[in-house]
Amino acid sequence: MTHILPGATIGILGGGQLARMLALAGARLGLKTHIYSPVADDPAFDVCAAQTRAEFLDEAALRAFAQSVDVITYEFENVPARTAEVLEELRPVRPNPKILALTQDRLVEKQFIRRIGATTADFFDVNDLPSFTKAVETLGYPSILKTRRFGYDGKGQSKVTQHADLSKIFNDLGTTCCILEKFVPFSKEVSVIATRSIDGAFSAYDLCENLHENHILKTTHVPARIKQETAQKAFQIAEDIANATNYVGVFAVEMFIVSKQQEEIVIVNEIAPRVHNSGHWTLDGATTSQFEQHMRAVAGWPLGSTLRLGSNITMNNLIGSEADDWLKIMEEKGAMLHLYGKKETRPGRKMGHYTKIAP
Repeated sequence: MTHILPGATIGILGGGQLARMLALAGARLGLKTHIYSPVADDPAFDVCAAQTRAEFLDEAALRAFAQSVDVITYEFENVPARTAEVLEELRPVRPNPKILALTQDRLVEKQFIRRIGATTADFFDVNDLPSFTKAVETLGYPSILKTRRFGYDGKGQSKVTQHADLSKIFNDLGTTCCILEKFVPFSKEVSVIATRSIDGAFSAYDLCENLHENHILKTTHVPARIKQETAQKAFQIAEDIANATNYVGVFAVEMFIVSKQQEEIVIVNEIAPRVHNSGHWTLDGATTSQFEQHMRAVAGWPLGSTLRLGSNITMNNLIGSEADDWLKIMEEKGAMLHLYGKKETRPGRKMGHYTKIAP
């Protein structure tokens, strides 16, 4: 089965804000969603047609979930391999689970990126203190020690500077499965939000320029303020990734831009096999949002237009208590507010965002 019909059900693994916005986009197209999550108060449960609250390794619950849907996707990349295996036996899983194995391990991911001809930061596999010490001696300072798995929003990594206590840095990370990366002296952080359909059609939104605070995305500006030829290089890298993995759905490629004399060098940081925070601007600023685009691709439908609706667009994340200013934001002319319906406000937690578009 390559496509489903309106009225069909798409199963989504995970129930956070990304799943919530996917469910809302699907409803607009006449598609139902069934959310699978172990977290009882996940915000996507408020807007779906059906829900399963169970652990990701509960195989009986997974099989029942699969039998109730027509196709399955996910809102986060750390889906257990066994979960994907069980579901793939029963229903199409899009994107295919092979991309999960690729992006769940930073070392494997970087090796893949280099195989397709793109550039990454220099890196070393690190599995004990001696290999860490040797890698630091080779790469120099500063460098970044990261866990190979389960890191996001700055978690699972530590900056290595001169005179740092290497033993403490390594032990504090809490795992022997690590990667050391050379620090990239970037001028800009950018991302490509792109989509590949079942028939291989590729589409990308305008390049995003991103600003992080405390390792969490704070602001996205579109279009990115870089040379057009640099943007084309970024788009080509994304298309090469999509084709090499036979990808179906929306994904993001996070990149660094390094300015060297008159040249802008593109260095790939990581791949996110899902809709992405830096693509939230598309809800208000593009003909087809990234969430609708993903549901179209997963359903086997034609992709929509990625045309930008405005000369410049800015998306601002509302992190922690910043969301308490929702009324003030709504009073601001031209600000389009999105709150995620999360019941508990915590420092560092993404509670919503708002978008502003210059005509």
